[in-house]
Amino acid sequence: MDLDLRKLRYFVAVAERLHFSRAAEDLLIAQPALSRQIRALEKELGTELFVRDSRRVALTPAGRQLLDDARPLLASADAARRRVARVAEGAGRLVVGFRTGIRVTDAVRAFGADHPAVTVEVRRVEWDDQAEAVLDGRVDLAYVRLPVLEPGLRLTPLYGEPRMAALPAGHPLAAREQLTAAEFGAQTEILHLCGNTEAAGPGQVSAVRTVEEKLEYVAAGRGVTCLPRSAALLHRRPDVVYRPVADLPPDQVALARPAGRRSALADAFTAAARRTAPPAAG
Repeated sequence: MDLDLRKLRYFVAVAERLHFSRAAEDLLIAQPALSRQIRALEKELGTELFVRDSRRVALTPAGRQLLDDARPLLASADAARRRVARVAEGAGRLVVGFRTGIRVTDAVRAFGADHPAVTVEVRRVEWDDQAEAVLDGRVDLAYVRLPVLEPGLRLTPLYGEPRMAALPAGHPLAAREQLTAAEFGAQTEILHLCGNTEAAGPGQVSAVRTVEEKLEYVAAGRGVTCLPRSAALLHRRPDVVYRPVADLPPDQVALARPAGRRSALADAFTAAARRTAPPAAG
């Protein structure tokens, strides 16, 4: 039997909250109607998905498996809906994602010169959704910083750029003209981008999602970090000092698009991005 996507959405809402009333409120439906939909789904699948009693709601093993499978199914359905809507609007629109510090203007101009009837929109993506934005159809393709570990993407390498150490203005290493990877790595607290609030230990910074957040911690003397040179140039501030780290491998920039999906416009933009990519910087 085919799975009903509406029932799957209802199931995920309950599974993520483990509370029927809250899920019903978020879904804007009555709780009895939600309960009926969940029971109908369980009947279709021939198994219980939740353990219910007067005190709690919990997932059964089958429910946990369905939750793992339902999320990518629903994401794929949402992506298909976005792509269909975009085609229905006409073939004259391309949405390009980019990371902070990456300049896309030259590629957009080069592409526009060959495709004047196509409107190019640009949208900033962050490190933790740069791949997802492409996979779920929010953007047609995106400038990303490697590594990208998510499957389902076709990556076209474009260029590399040096990495810069970001230090508080009063840091002892700020007096140096250039650092080595060993000197930088010896610092006691190096700030990494992290969206997991449970990841940090006592006294450490957690859930740092953006460059701006990292630099606020650096300026306050709570750590040091590394940025690609383009991002460092974009985020100059008097309380943060940038120094090149000579022997760190360069930050690699690539163009990501869905693997196995044909698009003449994406092909043309990829060609423009390759033509206008800056030379490898030393």
